[in-house]
Amino acid sequence: MTMWMVRAERKGILFDDFIDRGLVAIGWGEAGDFTSNPDPASILEAVQETYPDKSEGTNRIGASQIARFLTEPQIGDGVITYSPDRRVYAVGRFTGPAQFDATAITRGDLYWPYIRTVDWTGELSRDDLSQKARYSLNALLTLFKLRPFIETEITALLAGVPLPVSPQTPTDDTSADTDDDSSPEDIELQSLELIKDMIARLSPEMMEHFVAGLLRAMGYQTRVSPIGPDRGQDILATPDALGLEDPRIVVEVKHRKGAIGAPALRSFLGGRHPSDKGLYVSTGGFTKDAQYEADRASIPLRLMTLNDLVEHLVTHYEKLDLETRDMIPLKRIYWPLK
Repeated sequence: MTMWMVRAERKGILFDDFIDRGLVAIGWGEAGDFTSNPDPASILEAVQETYPDKSEGTNRIGASQIARFLTEPQIGDGVITYSPDRRVYAVGRFTGPAQFDATAITRGDLYWPYIRTVDWTGELSRDDLSQKARYSLNALLTLFKLRPFIETEITALLAGVPLPVSPQTPTDDTSADTDDDSSPEDIELQSLELIKDMIARLSPEMMEHFVAGLLRAMGYQTRVSPIGPDRGQDILATPDALGLEDPRIVVEVKHRKGAIGAPALRSFLGGRHPSDKGLYVSTGGFTKDAQYEADRASIPLRLMTLNDLVEHLVTHYEKLDLETRDMIPLKRIYWPLK
């Protein structure tokens, strides 16, 4: 079976739209509707005329993506899309041909008009895939065909068959489709995903100490609760070492694959004092009900996803103590602006 990846835009901002509406979509719609005449040369000419400020390489890639989306995926082919926030891949099958609908998915002045309908049938965690598969799925293109070994892994995981444990080191032949006109922003997003893979490998106990270390880098004093019943808090963060000064931030850390729901948030909020501030860290993300619960909480409450955690890590990395850096060792890389 042929299987495709269609990215839900940068940072997965269209993931919920894809799932809720039963489709996938790509952009470049300003160049026109080519569903009836997907000629690559005509598409490239139109793209170059529409986006003269973009580089030749970027326009070439965009035109190629349009042509491929219109002509190559077949009804019945498998398709996946990814939520970086929840670290899950949704899995389904194409159920219809390519269409052009400028109103299908919009964000302000932006729109993604090229669509294909999808029957979403399953979901799996990125952490369940092999290192080789995760590395290959880091390709930057919006649309690309999955390698056969990734299709095999996905099919097995959806059937409940665990993958054999075998350490694998990515090599040149594990990377999927790439392009030679990647922007610094694209490279940054790829590196952030690899950092998430590192954080995902931390144990729950190490995760609590990692979050505490990050809070210290942000200027707080921290106390981590000992292993055992924590009475609704894993970390206490305050400006002073004694934990007496405001703001008094009570932190709960959940390091697991599933999204946190509203009941867990209500339980956390139930033991708080009126003057407390709350921080709930979940590497598995939060449900919509949980986000609604946080918005109407009786105390200030911040939800922190894995995406948020990585962004704060990169921002404050130079201020981390050595113990915390050793958990997630990173190296600064300089990229030319021009």
